[in-house]
Amino acid sequence: MIVFWWSVGSLSHPTDGTGSDEKRDTKHGSTFLVGVGKADITGAVVQIPFAGYGQMNQTGTGLRQRTYARSFVFADPANITNSFIYVVLDTQSGDTAVRYGILQGLQTLGGKYGNFREHNVAVGGTHQHSGPGGWMNYLLPQIATLGFDKQTYTAIVDGALLSIQRAYDSLAPSTISVGTIDIKDANINRSPYSYLANPAAERAQYSSDTDTTMTLLTFDRLSDGKTTGVLSFFSVHGTSLYNNNTLVTGDNKGVAAYLFERGATNDARFADNFVAGFSQSSVGDMSPNVLGPFCEDTGLPCDFKTSTCNGRTELCQARGPYFNEGDNGAKSAFEIGRRQYNAAFQLYGQISSGSGVLLAGESAVASYHTYQNMSGYEFISPFNGRLLSTCYAALGSSFGGGTSDGPGAFDFTQNNASPNPFWRLVRGGLHQPGPEQIKCQSPKQILFDLGAMNSPYAWAPDIVDVQALRLGQLLVIVSPSEITTMSGRRWKATIAGAAHSILSISDPIVVLASPADSYAHYVTTEEEYAVQRYEGASTLYGPNQLAAYVNLSLAYLPYLGVPNAVAQLPKLPEGPRPPVTTNYSLAFVPGVAFDSPPFGHSFGDVLSSSTPYFYMVGDYVSATFVGANPRNDMRLEKTYAAVEMNIDGIWEVVRTDADWNLVFEWKQTNVLLGTSQVTLTWHIEDSYYLSGWGNALQRGIYRLHYYGESKNVFGTISSFEGVGPEFSLQI
Repeated sequence: MIVFWWSVGSLSHPTDGTGSDEKRDTKHGSTFLVGVGKADITGAVVQIPFAGYGQMNQTGTGLRQRTYARSFVFADPANITNSFIYVVLDTQSGDTAVRYGILQGLQTLGGKYGNFREHNVAVGGTHQHSGPGGWMNYLLPQIATLGFDKQTYTAIVDGALLSIQRAYDSLAPSTISVGTIDIKDANINRSPYSYLANPAAERAQYSSDTDTTMTLLTFDRLSDGKTTGVLSFFSVHGTSLYNNNTLVTGDNKGVAAYLFERGATNDARFADNFVAGFSQSSVGDMSPNVLGPFCEDTGLPCDFKTSTCNGRTELCQARGPYFNEGDNGAKSAFEIGRRQYNAAFQLYGQISSGSGVLLAGESAVASYHTYQNMSGYEFISPFNGRLLSTCYAALGSSFGGGTSDGPGAFDFTQNNASPNPFWRLVRGGLHQPGPEQIKCQSPKQILFDLGAMNSPYAWAPDIVDVQALRLGQLLVIVSPSEITTMSGRRWKATIAGAAHSILSISDPIVVLASPADSYAHYVTTEEEYAVQRYEGASTLYGPNQLAAYVNLSLAYLPYLGVPNAVAQLPKLPEGPRPPVTTNYSLAFVPGVAFDSPPFGHSFGDVLSSSTPYFYMVGDYVSATFVGANPRNDMRLEKTYAAVEMNIDGIWEVVRTDADWNLVFEWKQTNVLLGTSQVTLTWHIEDSYYLSGWGNALQRGIYRLHYYGESKNVFGTISSFEGVGPEFSLQI
């Protein structure tokens, strides 16, 4: 099927995005219904390989920070059915199966949630690489996580649903303001060699190869003027924590949200249950490792073209601001999160002082969604009017090389168009691409011909989500693929121009959200694709994928008009539905057999603890307990660990495992006997870690508290606790 992006615009309907009988008041803000909600989605924190880096040996051993779903519900106060939900998950990406589970859950809830269907629910991920995998829909990402883990999948879906319910219950008449700020020190382009392949004239339009702009939305409740939430869009990978980190966290965006929400607790400007969403944007080539890539053996910069050291990828590792800490990237993650938080908080202050743009138009709450099969999709290019086609999905040789954020293995390198004979043999054992596919994907040398690999089920998507959202003059493009900087710039600029002409928005604000709804790897410009570094090799549908995505956005843009305009359009086709594999996905991680304490001990007994009684800020205090497998109970909305302070004879909780500086670690000591240990470590926060928290530490007596659940040989699960020795904190 050939799609002409202008064909919808030629239909008989008002081209003014407000409709013929309604004009937007852009000088003053309008009233929207806005609700915000947050819920715990922390899955199995041990024994499940992490999603993101594709390293089977990066298997969870504990928890540094709980992960969350943060939901934002928007509705037209004149007609609440004109509404949509935007969910930000602390996960590697959005996902077909996760979104399906959320949609099914909303229909099961029924009633007021029955209006939320395919067209008005968007689910994005922060793109962290430090959380349990096993929840993704397609086989390729499942391979690296040893298959599907129902426990983690259910935690994500149920937590997302709970966050949506909390958001809906908090709906209130509100104004929405938006502003932007540049953050110069929170990301770099990890593929500058590819970026330089873009036309010089195009590159000259921008100050750098890095997308440094943060866009922030603030939601202010009319009844009391309090801010109920903020939602930001900023481009930076969730790869501050390296692929040797095995503690669950939300990475830098999880830190940014944590700091903003923590700081809001004692600030009268913010409502109770304030929610800060730090959404992902043109993330494809944006790295948080801002010192750049260096060779681990020589200390010299990696090769600019191939990101190798002496021709190999393994020793090329990009460095975050605190790489010398030797903590697997933990302090760098906190720092990059802190930089995003500081910028967002500064921008919030500027917006509150009147520098922001108020969104206008109560009835301009709109969204659309459809599916598109990208295998051989023919269309007219929105860039040059040529007839183009996409390809069946494939990954190239440079995909195996990884990136400087997470190097690959074997002998793959970036900017490599030729796999060696061994990998050609491996490829042929899976599926040998035909001549048409080879020509279509050229110059990509195909490593995995994913579009033809459906045994035992689909390895990667051939059907992608096509979605966009509108709030007044703000448009949100929802992309299932990670978008490179220049790809995002082209996409946003094209949609902004079309929004002016098709929707009559005089000053449109366009942002990108990715990877969302599904995970379709990457999308680069055609020029970047030709270079075939990691991002180009991971652009599934060939060199015309970006043009196809933009074409589809333009084709359906009129569906973001106001209701009386949209009513005159043909019904939006649903498109072919992707498979949902949750009922038949492979799973190779065994369940918990049983737990037992070592002879002479009970669960929760203290085995050891740090020896001093007196501690200062910056010190570490720890205790090790007789433990049990935390997969027995994920303790959602609760905690495995607490720091308690004695206040007038009562032990009050002052830290939980949602706090960055309190770490929960689990170690199995004997598989056959079912024995294990848990260590709690509190890095007592100094002024650096107390950013925005005020006087959050006091002199006094403290202790560590462990909460666990054990499983006996009959399968019965029982709760227990362990309490560490008291210690004194000297301020």
